[in-house]
Amino acid sequence: MKPRDLLLALAVVVVWGINFVVIEVGLEGMPPLLLSALRFFFAAVPAIFLLGPPRVAWRYVVGVGLALGVAKFGLLFIAMDHGVPAGLSSLVLQSQVIFTVLFAIAVLRERPRPAQLAGIVIACVGIVLIVLDRKLSAPLGALLLVIVAAGFWGVANMITRYAKPPDTLRFMVWASAVAVVPLLFLSLLTEGPTADVDAIRAIDLSGIGAIAYLAFGATLFGFGVWGYLLRQYDASTVAPFSLLVPVVGMSAAWVLRGEAVGPQQAIAAVLVIGGMACTIIRRRSPRPTETRELMKAAA
Repeated sequence: MKPRDLLLALAVVVVWGINFVVIEVGLEGMPPLLLSALRFFFAAVPAIFLLGPPRVAWRYVVGVGLALGVAKFGLLFIAMDHGVPAGLSSLVLQSQVIFTVLFAIAVLRERPRPAQLAGIVIACVGIVLIVLDRKLSAPLGALLLVIVAAGFWGVANMITRYAKPPDTLRFMVWASAVAVVPLLFLSLLTEGPTADVDAIRAIDLSGIGAIAYLAFGATLFGFGVWGYLLRQYDASTVAPFSLLVPVVGMSAAWVLRGEAVGPQQAIAAVLVIGGMACTIIRRRSPRPTETRELMKAAA
């Protein structure tokens, strides 16, 4: 990988890792579903008018918009609003790798490699250790929401594999546009119009900065650069960088939010990241269609 592209890959990892801390900041002054809706609104507008149509079937755009934008991020933001810390969220959410592999086996009838099966078992052990950690401050129900969110991320990955978008950024911008109205409707229904209006009226610089970071940094910059890297290099070169996202996320949460990592959680993190490594690192060069699997590293 060229030095410039290496720096771009590392920049995406840092942006996506810090993303979880920024979500916490945004949730301090805004309901979770409203924050998610605003994130996707500004990721979509005005970009959809500048980039043109998505160049894939609309059913794929709608599918990813609902699975990734509404279900995955909606549940993640709700879980974090109910007490799941940023660092832990960045780690547990990576269980989407497990779901993606399992869905590929069930839906696409792919034959799993022994390393993939071993990786799934190792990562599952790590997730179980997190759930059973008695020193964990996060409510169990909220933690399970993050796991469900990871499952919907796996669904979005499968839809993306079928779609095979030629332009990752354009595809994500339109998927973001799809997510806005359902998220706003759910916010009005569950969080209430009064809470939404009050949050918008009381928004401060930290809230504006959080929305801008989520929309322009994590979504447009992150997916734009990630898509560029996948067009320039094979999947086995780009994929390992996604393993660094929870590392950055947990480190950022520790430095910026004072989120401590206990011994059991540290062991679980090693198991989850190690399990992910087993599932995505390949010795052979992947087929062109396999590069589409790697849109699973975002925040």
